[in-house]
Amino acid sequence: MTRVTVIGAGFGALTAIRKLRAADASLHIDVIAPRPEFVYFPGTIWIPTGLRKPGDLVIPLANFFRRMQVNYHQAAVTGLQDNGRSVITEKEKIGNDGLIIASGGRFLRKLPGIEHSITPCGGIAATVEIRDRLAAMEGGTLAFGFAGNPKEPSAMRGGPVFEFLFGIDSWLRKQGKRDRFKLIFFTPAEKPGARLGPKAVSGLLKEMARRNIDTHLGHKMKGFEARKVITEGGEFEADLILFMPGMTGNEWFDNTDLPRSPGGLLKANAHCQVEGQDKVYVAGDSGSFPGPEWLPKQAHMADLQASTAVTNLMAEFSGKMPTDTFKSELVCIVDSRTSGMLVARTEKRSFVLPSSRLFHWAKRGFEWMYLRKYR
Repeated sequence: MTRVTVIGAGFGALTAIRKLRAADASLHIDVIAPRPEFVYFPGTIWIPTGLRKPGDLVIPLANFFRRMQVNYHQAAVTGLQDNGRSVITEKEKIGNDGLIIASGGRFLRKLPGIEHSITPCGGIAATVEIRDRLAAMEGGTLAFGFAGNPKEPSAMRGGPVFEFLFGIDSWLRKQGKRDRFKLIFFTPAEKPGARLGPKAVSGLLKEMARRNIDTHLGHKMKGFEARKVITEGGEFEADLILFMPGMTGNEWFDNTDLPRSPGGLLKANAHCQVEGQDKVYVAGDSGSFPGPEWLPKQAHMADLQASTAVTNLMAEFSGKMPTDTFKSELVCIVDSRTSGMLVARTEKRSFVLPSSRLFHWAKRGFEWMYLRKYR
């Protein structure tokens, strides 16, 4: 019996499981993750302002694992042995004939004083903290920012910061409290959102100006203090700081012989193979992939890469060479709680559609459809 191990329980991992089972009903599939649950991170932008509760976005996976006939191992991975044929966890060693790594990334929390900020995409607990802090405030300064990994340009997740910024602005206006708050957006980039395309940069800056949101752009980050953001271009006071740092690879990658990119991710080729490894594949935030400089770290891309990884792994099991590649594609709706701006980009073209209530409801509808597969 052919055994495949999938590491992770996020977008890429769950897509890989579905594709593996559809490809071969007889596969033995082991899944390793610390918790048997799926967190729908795109929806966490709505937790601080009450459109979503944590329970809406955390999906227990027991039923899905049962339907997919997989063997779930609740554990944290600590390393690999036997050229990837054995996965080492805190509890046991799990063998495989093929391995798909989709265990996500890790935020670079190295800036001095970063503990004085909240990482918006740091999980359900982080967004609940933002919600509770906001609810207790009657006024003050709110700072929203992001940075990247200088050694890995693709390892950043700035898009959600715009959504937290615009969503909280809209909520404060609805509450009749916006005039008592100052909102500041900051980033080392001179053109925030450049990975979304030049039209998106212009649209985002115009939207900030329309909403009377101050900007602090193009200055390298130096750190934080309690109620203070510090950059090489100056510093400013803030009562609540939301900051998304750049990303790198999981700590357990250090206990493997897998090749790494300069930024610490697993080095992959266009077929989602980890370079130079036998039947070891990677999808999503764990990997550094060839492609355009704007290649996104987002759920849609993780799904595409996971599908490619499965196609190529199954080809190898059949004695064929891996030939499938993934499409470099960025698709997102920058949501503001009541409306949204559609941004799309491929290697051939890019476009931005103006903010509309239709796109907000499309984002909510997509969430409902996506989660149906795992409930």
